[in-house]
Amino acid sequence: MARYTGSVCRLCRRENLKLFLKGDRCYSDKCAFDRRGYPPGQHGERRRGKISNYGVQLREKQKVKRMYGLSENQFRLFFQRAERQKGITGTNLLVLLERRLDNAVYRLGFVNSRTQGRHFVRHSHFLVNGKKVNIPSYLIKPGDVIHIREKSREIKAISDSLDAVVRRGIPPWLDLEKENLKGSVKALPAREDLTMPIQEQLIVELYSK
Repeated sequence: MARYTGSVCRLCRRENLKLFLKGDRCYSDKCAFDRRGYPPGQHGERRRGKISNYGVQLREKQKVKRMYGLSENQFRLFFQRAERQKGITGTNLLVLLERRLDNAVYRLGFVNSRTQGRHFVRHSHFLVNGKKVNIPSYLIKPGDVIHIREKSREIKAISDSLDAVVRRGIPPWLDLEKENLKGSVKALPAREDLTMPIQEQLIVELYSK
């Protein structure tokens, strides 16, 4: 499945939830979800109706997949990895997704969105423990330190994002040293650290069929 390249605002409207896919725009009065909080399409305003159990499970999977910007195959691989780990599969899945490097630089406020984070990671703007990492799916671990490369510190998008980080806040499992342009991983994320309304058990039920 190719990566989605259409309007991301349509995705929020389709999932009936603001997924914060466009950074600061999602916090402004220009947000399409706030202005048109109904499904996209010609008959969107009239399309809300009853949905089957399978439909509920599918929508939950699609919501999380789109939130983290993954393809169908990538998401399934993360689920299979979560299933092999000890513990609760749904929680394992969310923890793995949060540990992705493109998500971590977004959570630290270095970028405005996960999409921008993926782009910047691929272009080697970040170092992990002093080493260049250009793989967005790289999984960070406790003790890792994420730096902005010296040559990348003047990028306006990064400085603008750091200026706005107060609005989003930094999750408790991460620590940001804004003046030093670096962040560190204090611990693995806990389920209670993830505040988005996600019902991961529905995803487990979907893949268990």
